[in-house]
Amino acid sequence: MIRTCLLTAALLTLTACGGTPPPAEADKAATPAPAQRQKTVFDDQLKALDKAKGVEAQLQKDKEAQDRAIEAQEKSE
Repeated sequence: MIRTCLLTAALLTLTACGGTPPPAEADKAATPAPAQRQKTVFDDQLKALDKAKGVEAQLQKDKEAQDRAIEAQEKSE
């Protein structure tokens, strides 16, 4: 009898601590999307990183073009 009461009390305690159920899919669709991304203190650094990546890609393309030109000139000699 005591075991049954303790087990019931433990189950009720765990059930009470379960929290709220997750929202349904319809509720997720009803929530509006954020209108605009908020500005942070890291925006300037992120822009600089993106610009550096663009410059790096351009330099790589130029290097490949120069390598092809050198190889073409070596073959013609």
